[in-house]
Amino acid sequence: MNKKQHFDALLEGKTHPERVFFRPILMHFAARFNNTTYGKFASDYKTLVESNIKAMEYFDTDMVSLISDPYRETSAFGAPVRYVDEGVPQCLKIIVSSADDITRLPEPDVYKCERTLDRIKGAEYFRKLLNGTVPVSGWIEGPLAEACDLAGVDNMLMMLMTDPDSAERLFDKCLDLGKKFAKAQIEAGCDLIGIGDAICSQIDCDTYNTYIRHRHQELIEYIHGLGIPVKLHICGNINHLLESLKNVNMDIIDLDWQVDINKARWILGNNVVLGGNINPVFVQDKTENEVFAFSRDLVEKYKDQKYLLAAGCEITVLTPHENLLAMRKASLL
Repeated sequence: MNKKQHFDALLEGKTHPERVFFRPILMHFAARFNNTTYGKFASDYKTLVESNIKAMEYFDTDMVSLISDPYRETSAFGAPVRYVDEGVPQCLKIIVSSADDITRLPEPDVYKCERTLDRIKGAEYFRKLLNGTVPVSGWIEGPLAEACDLAGVDNMLMMLMTDPDSAERLFDKCLDLGKKFAKAQIEAGCDLIGIGDAICSQIDCDTYNTYIRHRHQELIEYIHGLGIPVKLHICGNINHLLESLKNVNMDIIDLDWQVDINKARWILGNNVVLGGNINPVFVQDKTENEVFAFSRDLVEKYKDQKYLLAAGCEITVLTPHENLLAMRKASLL
């Protein structure tokens, strides 16, 4: 059973006889492991792909990913982005400050914007190099996250209170671009689309239910219609959102370390794959033996369920290699 077949089996609820699916999120870590900069990783698809594959081969991870930073779609809308060698790319200008700015936003062509096209080319390059043997995860920003990227978090949340109609127009523009970008990545060879909407952990249930949940449902239904599963990634504490998420219909949900994984299983049911939920700082700072023991405990508890072993968010660039290898070792049955 190759890694892609293992992924397909996981989604069907079938267990692997020898291992639990292991899928850490690797960005800056993968770049450093490949002796390159984060700026190069985020700006050049060949560097991103080759860094992912090198890390996948050494650490025996079960998936590769096109995730790099939150500003691909932001750039497509016209915001200037600057790359830095050892940090996340920076958005240099807030381009939505008023209702009129929302009206003036373009309808981006993901094949003409340099940064979205770069990710599409990355999916094609993965397909060429891996030939369908390893699952490839694409990535899009969720509607709230992308709106915050365009307007700034404070301004966006204030808009929800003072001008909700304009906020919804902005969400819909972000939703439309998300659909286009997801479709392009799927056509280029992705086996999964991740939706990153981390800011949702910072809003209450009523706000999520009123403005975001139905848009998540619509986006996921659209991607399912293209024949591809979906992962929902919301960093942080989402215990308060679990009831709201149970009918969103994602195939996989990432759970950060603050989330009660047993509560998540009870509320979300047995059909969703739970990913996590180790604190990335724990993986970075603890000993190899401590990381192994904690990871092994999760594996023993959830190996017979729809579950994948991962940290709750990105593996930090300072994580010792032996600690990530300890997670891999813990996933072996």
